Amino acid sequence: MAVAEFQLPETGLPDGPLGDELLHDEAIERVLAAVRGHLGLEIAFVSRYVAGGQRELTHVHTDLDLPMGPGFREPVENSYCWHILEGRLPELIQDPADFPFTRTLAITDMLPLGCHLNVPLRLSDGSVWGSFCALGREADRTLGQRDLNVVRAFAGLVAERIEQSVAGKMELAAARSRVEEMLDGHAVTIFHQPIHCLSTGEPVGVECLARFPNTTKRGPDAWFEDAKKAGLGVELEMAAVRNAIDTLNHVPDGAYAAVNVSPATILSGVLEKELEGIETSKLVVEVTEHQNVQDYATLSRALERLKGKVRIAIDDVGTGYSGLRHIVDLKPDILKMDMSLTRDVDRDPARRALTGALVQLARDIGCKLVAEGIETFEECHAMAVLGVNYGQGYYFARPLPVVAAQQHMLGYRDQDRTPDRGEHATRGMPAESDQPQLRSTGE
Repeated sequence: MAVAEFQLPETGLPDGPLGDELLHDEAIERVLAAVRGHLGLEIAFVSRYVAGGQRELTHVHTDLDLPMGPGFREPVENSYCWHILEGRLPELIQDPADFPFTRTLAITDMLPLGCHLNVPLRLSDGSVWGSFCALGREADRTLGQRDLNVVRAFAGLVAERIEQSVAGKMELAAARSRVEEMLDGHAVTIFHQPIHCLSTGEPVGVECLARFPNTTKRGPDAWFEDAKKAGLGVELEMAAVRNAIDTLNHVPDGAYAAVNVSPATILSGVLEKELEGIETSKLVVEVTEHQNVQDYATLSRALERLKGKVRIAIDDVGTGYSGLRHIVDLKPDILKMDMSLTRDVDRDPARRALTGALVQLARDIGCKLVAEGIETFEECHAMAVLGVNYGQGYYFARPLPVVAAQQHMLGYRDQDRTPDRGEHATRGMPAESDQPQLRSTGE
């Protein structure tokens, strides 16, 4: 009999336990039950090849009380599956007695084994993950090629499920590897995006934004999402925070620098420890809420401890998970309106009404309100008329390298020099009198 050609996964054989998602995959259990029912056999199982020259049973469907079940491992040479894969035995065995080699395998007499159908489980790259098997304890001469084709079809369904799980694990491993390379902080670059007072046009602060290698292919959100999936979200955020703190000396006196931090990082206590012994008078901790916060009371207490060192801003107000009551509970110094509320606010009565309500809320709780995503003079003017304190967006400046942002901010303060002209050479800064006050600025 010719030896079959096959390959094991190029990434190496696994050694750890099977992931819970795949181990308890109900779809695979249904497939095994279906193949048993169709063929009238007593046992159907899935196995995989693992490190150390072993085979492991991963899913077993039977009504028998077998001495082995999921998780059972044995040397590959003790199994029919391996010898079928290597071509020593055929995929369809009606009666083991037809093949003298089966007498060398202990399993033949232990069950005893009567009939056996087995096909490799191949992934899309052609590698063999394991095998799909159905067997009975009595020989069965009625089994034929049509039955083997049925087993192959069922095996294909299982292979698809395995492929999805393996791909997910590989993607997670790749994400973890990418993120781990960023954790020393050297590959994370900080940009500053200026924030301006809407009534005077003067710069009041910056938002510190993390930038990663190949930003054109993978944006910052993708990096932080990778970190979250890999269980490294806090670590990557803190790497960015440390780099942002290193840029505080480039922020002019009287201005602030906001760093983005998730509730998970705040609750971890790592940030609080990091700020010990650091001059943080310019620092604002901007709480990002891209997922639901389960315990606002605990978060509020953690922020209260930080307030002795930094000011607190709440991001994405108007679209995030937090309700207005929770915003009040967190006692922020700054509220940042999501940019979706800014877009076309000059032409949208609903957005203006919501902005007006947020302005009143900010006044009532004694904090400043920042409109993100301002891109046009009209948006800037509308926000100023409505009473929004500060603005941020491309209308003022794009995110800039730290030194360029410093020059941008100092350019506004230096009355004896004309700031460098950029994409928008002339900006309109509405005065509180509802009349636009024109300023020249650069980016």
